[in-house]
Amino acid sequence: MSEGKLLWSPSESIIRSSSITEFATFISNKYDKGLNKYEELWQWSIDQKELFWSELFDWFELKYEGDRLPANRGDKMPDIEWFPNVKLNFAENLTRYAEDSKIAIVSVSESGKQISYTWKDLLSLAANIQSQFEAWGLVPGDRICGVLPNAYETSAAFLAAAASGLIWSCCSPDFGVESILDRFEQISPKVILIVDDYYYGGKKFNLSEKNQLLIDKLKTVNYTLNLSHDSSNENPVGIYIKDIQVTQSALNYVRLPFSSPLWVLYSSGTTGAPKAITHSHGGVLLELNKYHAFHNDVKKDELFFWYTTTGWMMWNFLHGAWLRGASILIYDGSPAYPEVDQMWKMASELKVNHFGTSAPYILANRKAGMNPKVNYDLSKLRSIGSTGSPLPPEGFDYVYEKIKEDVWLTSMSGGTDVCTAFVGGCIVRPVYEGEIQCRALGCALYCLDENGNKLENEEGEMVITESMPCMPIYFWNDEAKVRYKESYFEMYDGLWRHGDWIKVTPNDGIVIYGRSDATLNKQGIRIGTSEIYRSLDNIEEISDGLIINIEKKDGDHYMPLFVMLKEGIILDEELKKRIKSQLRSDYSPRHVPDEIIQVADIPYTLSGKKMETPIKKILMGRPVEKCVNPDTMRNPSSIDYFVQLAKEIN
Repeated sequence: MSEGKLLWSPSESIIRSSSITEFATFISNKYDKGLNKYEELWQWSIDQKELFWSELFDWFELKYEGDRLPANRGDKMPDIEWFPNVKLNFAENLTRYAEDSKIAIVSVSESGKQISYTWKDLLSLAANIQSQFEAWGLVPGDRICGVLPNAYETSAAFLAAAASGLIWSCCSPDFGVESILDRFEQISPKVILIVDDYYYGGKKFNLSEKNQLLIDKLKTVNYTLNLSHDSSNENPVGIYIKDIQVTQSALNYVRLPFSSPLWVLYSSGTTGAPKAITHSHGGVLLELNKYHAFHNDVKKDELFFWYTTTGWMMWNFLHGAWLRGASILIYDGSPAYPEVDQMWKMASELKVNHFGTSAPYILANRKAGMNPKVNYDLSKLRSIGSTGSPLPPEGFDYVYEKIKEDVWLTSMSGGTDVCTAFVGGCIVRPVYEGEIQCRALGCALYCLDENGNKLENEEGEMVITESMPCMPIYFWNDEAKVRYKESYFEMYDGLWRHGDWIKVTPNDGIVIYGRSDATLNKQGIRIGTSEIYRSLDNIEEISDGLIINIEKKDGDHYMPLFVMLKEGIILDEELKKRIKSQLRSDYSPRHVPDEIIQVADIPYTLSGKKMETPIKKILMGRPVEKCVNPDTMRNPSSIDYFVQLAKEIN
């Protein structure tokens, strides 16, 4: 199957009533522009980037103070500062459509339990949590970390932190201790938020031991708040949420400079600890308003859902639907328990308007032969969103054949790096098989070859040529932006190279083929190879290793681990089990390889760098001569095994 078949077109009424049409009309009238097509509006947003981002303040009626001029300072990424004279608070704007009796959150657990919480409920709890933060003497800029499920209490705690100017950082409870410490130790948190237990896949997991280890090892943590309502531990740690003594009637908002840190998200590369990516109040506010309005078309009083854990940027992104006056649906547990189509059942019962998930979930339903169109009432469903990894053409076809014919499929791709998507949905344009609809407004995205030449209808690197407010303000503890620049700007000076392999189609859509580097992208969470190797160092039988994640054409992933063992050691089932257990314990189930293979040698360059990307390209079936120059290798014969393996798997 190839890309390009027309699958869906918007009606005239959909086009007329869309937020993006309203905005295009507004800009056309104000600036005497004939922006009749999306590509014309997109081009204007790039050519007039300062004007575009500035106009969003009034268009969305944002709460702020100060002068929007200058819109930015600096002339070269990453040293550009947006709106230096503006003060605002993300949480203040996030709650601007709050009404006491209106539903803010619909919370669903794996057991099927459903509870709706009003804005009055949510803001009251957030205010109480904020009062506890104040009683502890926390001030803007202090860091709060959490190991938390996707629960109503987690959302309330985030609102309390953001309103107070505290910096939020969160991991999912299924992360291993080492993985959590690799992240939180970088930011020196003063407070840790925990729960006693969580459920996943029909099982209950007690967290008391993990919590105690984290509290003991995070030396900067002075206070612990347990968001469980009732203690299930014999020796409870910290203050339980029900025992907060100091209360206040309303949430107080601290307005901060536009570029003040809001949260720290983590994305791993191939070297060093996970990158502690720091985003700003203002940048996130503008971006999530823009994306949810113009690329998700979220409207007031709709129900917006995206399946996510708290450790994935989509949890942060999900809450942005509040900016449009929508309610959000949060789900805690496995998306495929007790059946793989559990999420569609939930969408049917709750009349979900926007359903967001991952490409692997759609493909899992396809492989299981699920037919949601027949089994469930999805009449209220306007859009289906897909992200985390590329959705192949077969996934597009399945949505329209087996889920819903008249639905807007919004495949999107971006990352933790910007907490949004660079490319995504456009409700005024058709959906073509295998293609993401558009480049997002304000995102100057192009496909470049290795020499920096623009490509059309050819595969190349995804590159952003102009600054966006949602780009990180810095990496934590990287004041000189050394690692920041190495991560995005090493290949093309002054241009953001994202590390995705893409094509711009004749429809002006985007096809993403996977990572162009060796970063392991599983279920939307980027895993650093360096994390894997640090864990392998704890297994004495292993002398060296190489791990690769291959994005297959059908949307599946294949992540093999190649190990070089010490002399006389054979890779048996017991050792394989021990390696998998080590990785699961140190990090998470996502880090466990699909296969462990013993090899005689690991390929290295002359300078001593593991050849992760060249081997990945070989295993994806690309010509060897285009992947490897033997003259630059320390051990050229080591690639012979991988060349043979590529023939077997392709």
